[in-house]
Amino acid sequence: MQTNFTAAQLENPMIAESEQILRKCVHCGFCTATCPTFVTLGDELDSPRGRIYLIKDMLENDKPATDRVVKHLDRCLSCLSCTTTCPSGVDYMHLIDNARAHIEETYDRPLGDKLLRKMLAIVVPSPTLFRLSMIGAKFAAPFAKLMPGRLKGMVKMGARSLPTPSWVDKPQIIPAIGKRKGRVAILTGCAQQVLETEINEATVRLLTRLGIEVVVAKGAGCCGSLVHHMGKEEKSHHQAKGNIDAWTNELAGDGLDAVVITASGCGTTVKDYGHMLANDPAYAQKAKTISSLARDITEYLAELDVDADVFARADHGNPRVAYHSACSMQHGQKITRPPRDLLKMAGFDVAEIAEGHLCCGSAGVYNLLQPEIAGQLQERKRANIRNTTPDLVATGNIGCMIQIETDDLKVVHTVQLLDWAAGGPRPSKLKAPSLQGAN
Repeated sequence: MQTNFTAAQLENPMIAESEQILRKCVHCGFCTATCPTFVTLGDELDSPRGRIYLIKDMLENDKPATDRVVKHLDRCLSCLSCTTTCPSGVDYMHLIDNARAHIEETYDRPLGDKLLRKMLAIVVPSPTLFRLSMIGAKFAAPFAKLMPGRLKGMVKMGARSLPTPSWVDKPQIIPAIGKRKGRVAILTGCAQQVLETEINEATVRLLTRLGIEVVVAKGAGCCGSLVHHMGKEEKSHHQAKGNIDAWTNELAGDGLDAVVITASGCGTTVKDYGHMLANDPAYAQKAKTISSLARDITEYLAELDVDADVFARADHGNPRVAYHSACSMQHGQKITRPPRDLLKMAGFDVAEIAEGHLCCGSAGVYNLLQPEIAGQLQERKRANIRNTTPDLVATGNIGCMIQIETDDLKVVHTVQLLDWAAGGPRPSKLKAPSLQGAN
């Protein structure tokens, strides 16, 4: 793609990066076939190619974001399916991030939208505030059907039964069982430690059973993903730096072999810290180091070369598991085989889901900001999962778990199943006698 930025414009690192990304696009349109919003809405401007044209015009002409541009860029899920499809290597992830930062700086959103985004940016990254908001939403849940789309989604989430806070999520060092073979930090997350405490507990049990010491570092918190995808660069960088400082302190102490992450959306962001802070002299190298240590839990287990003997006493009855590969896992981190291979090694019958490349509609808080599109994608995903006739569903991202789960689809994290197969407790969701092979 030909560009016409001025030399003065290219002195801005964000513009210079965007220009290089734009020049790689050859207008081929392969991305349109795998873009969830284009497949759903059929509008060229709701495809990566259409959005690239909008971004080019906005940045090249140094324009403030318009209603039209914001409408179509806000509809982007940042699922990154286009980056898997693109034959030219267009770095759409960083282009859309740059565009959203420009929108945040130049566009005055309607008051309701502005307040909702501000509330989400404050509440969701804080486990304490998020838990309180869920408790409050529970009281409003009976009236959810009377509320507009955006509020309805938040209130319906509050109808969930919340687990009590977990001991795992407090700063501490959890020793390995037996001889120590490694040492990792774990990102406990923000929403995850409120909605599904069993995920971190299963991770700690499995890792310590394998001889890995687990550190919950003091000062580590939200990865910054949520606000980063809203274009709130300053806040996302602040959250990233908090994690970098916490894990760098551990590196300087007894060291770390990896930073293990159990929410793939968070993993994609932590692996991008080196890029996010590349122009910050005080953090560039530290951020690069932390990014190089970041591992999804299944990625780390694959590197450990876990032996099948770990699962030799599995008594789960070999249920059929529909594996949903989160967008941030398969497109953001390009991790495809480890989760499937580990589940198969653990004795589960793994079923592939049709249209597995398409997003479920969760995408961070997209399902709250764009409930209509998210709802269409949700139903499409659920239908494809049901067609596999599974006993249960496994995935590696908390947002997908919440989005997909319904009365007839029990969704658990991959690590919960691996922990169960290795001698841990059965996930609480699977204690219903209807599960095939249940004991």
